[in-house]
Amino acid sequence: MIEFKAVNKTYDDGHQVLKNLNLKINEGEITVLIGPSGCGKTTTMKLINRLIAPSSGEINIHHENIAAIDPIKLRRKIGYVIQNIGLFPHMTIAQNIGVVPRLLKWDKERINARVDELLTLVGLDPHIYRNRYPSELSGGQQQRVGVVRALAANPDLILMDEPFSALDPISREQLQDELVRLQQEIKTSIVFVTHDMDEAIKIADTIVIMKDGEIVQSGAPEHILRHPANDFVKSFIGAKRMQALQMQMEPIVDDVMVENPATTYPSRGLAYAVKLMEKRKVDSLLVVDKNNKLLGSVSIYQVLDQYKDETKLVADVMKPIQYAVSSGTTLTAALNMMNEHQLSNVPVIKGKHEFVGLITKGSMVSYMTDLYAVDAVGGESHAVH
Repeated sequence: MIEFKAVNKTYDDGHQVLKNLNLKINEGEITVLIGPSGCGKTTTMKLINRLIAPSSGEINIHHENIAAIDPIKLRRKIGYVIQNIGLFPHMTIAQNIGVVPRLLKWDKERINARVDELLTLVGLDPHIYRNRYPSELSGGQQQRVGVVRALAANPDLILMDEPFSALDPISREQLQDELVRLQQEIKTSIVFVTHDMDEAIKIADTIVIMKDGEIVQSGAPEHILRHPANDFVKSFIGAKRMQALQMQMEPIVDDVMVENPATTYPSRGLAYAVKLMEKRKVDSLLVVDKNNKLLGSVSIYQVLDQYKDETKLVADVMKPIQYAVSSGTTLTAALNMMNEHQLSNVPVIKGKHEFVGLITKGSMVSYMTDLYAVDAVGGESHAVH
């Protein structure tokens, strides 16, 4: 694991590139740093292998402060892939891949075996490509070699600085797929810098969105798409991309639920319950305790049946909840439950019955109208763009 603790970076001209950066990068994942030009993403990555030193703060790898590690030894344990590939033109492909193993004093037989293994891993026949020079390969083939060269010495970590941005779209997409496949096989931690949100969504386990030297939001791609932190994240993702991806994803109850439905405590009187229903324009209330634990529900009919008895409380007339869904449940599953049991609504809970929201037919209509617009003349539905 890599951890940044209160890291700042200010250059000699006074420009502060990073501002109190705190970040944990999980082991065995692809973490993508993304943001507009000048946001600090490349600086953040270069701090990891000490190409740049922080002005203040601490960076730890496996709980060890990298400032105490010899930078040459540190870099030999970290793979590095850059946009311009960086293959040595006077060396063969085999010699390029074997650079770090040779520095680490591997024997020739071990290096040759590793070269053949890695070329095979990315679909380049060793018998054909190991003795060729970089100029004899296509851009996509060169970048494949650049990637496997970073893997040659079995590093725990690989840094990739916009490695595919100079490639044509087809080669770029192929290499993105290949990177994900490789990472799943070898489980190496990868820190990947890009400015392309589509690329980040496709390859990342975790996306870190940066702006002006600070982290604006981090999380799994789907979480960020579903729950952008602010308008900057929304605009950076792009309205069309967000909508297209949301329409492809299976919605969950958290996307659709009413988050503040009418609730009451069991200790409340029946007159209060009637007034609350009138105020909220509903015919039933959900009953929760002081810790927001869901206890039951009470309808207007149950209240009116006992209304003349002034001693009665909500606790005396409420009924237990028969059906509820957990946070994270797909909307399809919730709809199936509602249809099967002829429910007009269903509560959403998490943990030990903590009440978090309510799925209603109205909330589903509101959600769908966010995704679709209805043509008032022709009555046809079409996606909003």
